[in-house]
Amino acid sequence: MSEYNYIVKTARWNGKKHYARGKTELEAMTKLAEKIAQAKRGEETLGGAMTVDAWYKQWKATYKDHKGLTPKSLGMYDEKYRGYVKPAIGHLRLQDVRDVHLQKILNAEAGRSSSHVKKIRLLLKELFRRARQSRLIAYDPAELLELPAMTEGRRRSITDQERAAILDLAKTHRAGLWVLTLLYTGMRPGETAALTWADIDFDANEIHVHAARESGSGKIKGTKTEAGQRDIPMRTELRQRLLAARGKPFSPVFPTQAGNPQNENSLRRLWTGFKRDLDIAMGAGVYRNQIIRSVVAPDLTPYCLRHTFCSDLQRAGVPLNVAKELMGHADIQTTANIYTHRDSATLHANIAKLDYGCKGGCKSETG
Repeated sequence: MSEYNYIVKTARWNGKKHYARGKTELEAMTKLAEKIAQAKRGEETLGGAMTVDAWYKQWKATYKDHKGLTPKSLGMYDEKYRGYVKPAIGHLRLQDVRDVHLQKILNAEAGRSSSHVKKIRLLLKELFRRARQSRLIAYDPAELLELPAMTEGRRRSITDQERAAILDLAKTHRAGLWVLTLLYTGMRPGETAALTWADIDFDANEIHVHAARESGSGKIKGTKTEAGQRDIPMRTELRQRLLAARGKPFSPVFPTQAGNPQNENSLRRLWTGFKRDLDIAMGAGVYRNQIIRSVVAPDLTPYCLRHTFCSDLQRAGVPLNVAKELMGHADIQTTANIYTHRDSATLHANIAKLDYGCKGGCKSETG
């Protein structure tokens, strides 16, 4: 027989009955209060009655934190959840969430960038699909989510005027060789940060791309996909410039002023400095060394140079499958999306081919 006569206290919260016992009424009430507080915080046993907030913490810790994702990728999940999902449904029980709750979250982001909206949908789909697979809920409310109207942000090729100014400035600017490499190879900025002189094969006239600086961290890792590992032939002008700057085999091709490999911040500063001087070279208004009237397009980014490289391949008649290899795209559709962008000069050149080929008269295949 027990030495103590325990006191039991009960209370209901969110439809669930909670129990606690203690040697005294105060002890029982204290334990019960802590259980209710835990339930309100979502610290409950795995099940449909747990809150969305509690499930998100469990899901991320179990299925994401140990997956080897970059800090930037992990941060994306937290940013989208805390900013857009938690305020709307974080307090709801997992089993009470319906598709209308999730669709309202997406609809509230109508007009935002497609990248932003699709990332929220990705989070919702992964979160609730796993809950369904784990038998925590009877059906997946995220299964049929529809995207609202979004803004499609597209990278572009540089204009002829921009190209002329960029090539002229690249002859003398500190970032000139880096910019020229982006334009003449289509490499991603992160890939150039990992480039060493051992990767420049002057005998074969190729640049061997096999690594990249990991986005969101300073680590140098293999390329994001197997397709990213590629050999890019060098254009004559680029080869001459690289040959003149040639360094020790395993030193970075594009070092910081301290001689270290570039990181995300230093690459950003490198581009910002080049773009500022480009702005001035193209006629920006300057007062006391400050630009007061900019003329450079605000959407001019390093990726515009990569996009231009792909467009140049198209204009040169390079087959789509070859362009895919040179760009390091895993999916040929990604290359095709650039190849199918409307380009007036290419359209006119190809119509001219029809005129040339039909001088003797073109016959219909159907007669």
